This record gives sequence, structure tokens and C-alpha cells, in this order.
Amino acid sequence: MANNRKLGRPTDHRMAMLRAMVTYLLENGRVETTVARAKEVGPLTEKMITLGKKNTLASRRQAMAFITKEAVVAKLFSEIAPEYASRNGGYTRIIKTGPRRGDAAEMAIIELVK
Repeated sequence: MANNRKLGRPTDHRMAMLRAMVTYLLENGRVETTVARAKEVGPLTEKMITLGKKNTLASRRQAMAFITKEAVVAKLFSEIAPEYASRNGGYTRIIKTGPRRGDAAEMAIIELVK
């Protein structure tokens, strides 16, 4: 059984989309997307926040390799990760919002837990 959803895209396109969504989520705090995409973005975002909590040069380089904007990496290590220093996981929340008007895809909001 596969570990991840393919989302109807080739691997390189799918990873580029997920990287962009993780970057946007860390930058803005919430993203409205489909439930399937939200379920894929959640664990990747949690992994980036865990790297931010370690706050080593190696973890910063790993985050830079995945997140597409340097300013977001700086925000992750200076603002976001220290907020979750005492929390062991569960940094994101998925809230289902109902079907999309055009194609009835199940929509959700994924956001960082405050």
C-alpha cells in the first residue's frame, strides 16, 4: 500500500505543489484547499516545524532545501518554532468546509494551531 496520495500528478509536479503549499501555510498561517491535499500538507508542515525546534545548522539547511522562500525559513526558526517549543506534535489543524461549487470536491482549511 502506498504511503502518500498521488493527487493525479507526476512526482515532481506533486512535490513542487506540496512545497509551495507548505511555504504558503507557514507564511500565512492557513490555506484553503481540498481535503486530500490538506492531509498531505499537514505532516510535511509538522516536519518543518520540528526542524525549526531543533534549531541547528543542519536542520536550517534541511528546511532551506524544502521551503521555497528564505524569509519563510527565517520566520519558521525565529517566530513559529519557539511558539511550539513545549508542544510535542499536533501543530496543524484541518477543518472541513464542505463541497466546492464547481466540481463538488471536499474542501478544507488547514491552519497552524495557536
